[in-house]
Amino acid sequence: MRIVIAVGGNALLERGQKPDAAVQQANAARAVRALAPLAEEHEIVVTHGNGPQVGLLALESAADPQLERPYPFDVLGAQTQGMIGYWLMQGLQNALPGRQVAAVLNQTLVSAADSAFAAPTKFVGPVYDEETAQRLAAERGWVVRQDGRYWRRVVPSPLPQRIVETRVVRLLLSSGAVVVCAGGGGVPVIRNDAGKLQGVEAVVDKDLATEVLAESLEADALLLLTDVPQVIRGYGTPDATPLARATPAALRSEGFAAGSMGPKVEAACRFVEVTGDLAAIGALEDVQLILEGKAGTVVTPGGNYGGPGDLRPRH
Repeated sequence: MRIVIAVGGNALLERGQKPDAAVQQANAARAVRALAPLAEEHEIVVTHGNGPQVGLLALESAADPQLERPYPFDVLGAQTQGMIGYWLMQGLQNALPGRQVAAVLNQTLVSAADSAFAAPTKFVGPVYDEETAQRLAAERGWVVRQDGRYWRRVVPSPLPQRIVETRVVRLLLSSGAVVVCAGGGGVPVIRNDAGKLQGVEAVVDKDLATEVLAESLEADALLLLTDVPQVIRGYGTPDATPLARATPAALRSEGFAAGSMGPKVEAACRFVEVTGDLAAIGALEDVQLILEGKAGTVVTPGGNYGGPGDLRPRH
């Protein structure tokens, strides 16, 4: 099968961990251990988040006295694609001797007229207590919002229209390569008045960009991996209930938060609605069990899934 797999930024840098390179490399190695067995049996494309990492680079850039102005977010996104892509690519190369692995620096086309530019929602950077977050917002002109028990910076997150390098990724897959791409949703670009690509100050949601890529590649399954085992109905309430199976309509009716589980649910629902294939949300370490229908939240057109035998691979 052709499987597109999104690894969340928090799976690469867990909440509360120091953002040292060694810590992130260890987390990337853990991700590789979970993904490598699937790569031995299937065509896989791996995407990854970059929220904590791009936020850290933004802080460093803003504090650098040598710069007249901080690096824009499209440039920071490209930097994190290279850094995280390198760790994942090298780990997969070591885990899959003889297999070609490519990390692709890619751009994601968005609309210059997207209303998201006027309403930032995408969490980036480390977590803060409320007092610290509000102080930083006042000092640096940030927009901050609550993220669970903590507070974080938010930036514009326009909807992805197309992964510019889709044909390159398809060519690599056809050659038998494992591909790492669409890191952090890809570098956000628009077409300017001259019809040329141009970077913009934003961060594209990784899960929505992954869904756009999976559609374009005609993937057989879309797996969205994070640091929680399942989608929870009524999360944080006494009536909290994990969901093992769902239809897109059922998931959409739950109204998940836009800044956390919402984009994953939207990506999964859209993929299933458009393709009629399978999408799932769950924990990174459960990826094999998710594909077998034994873990995670599996989304299908009819809400039923008994394992890979229910799928009809196209590749």
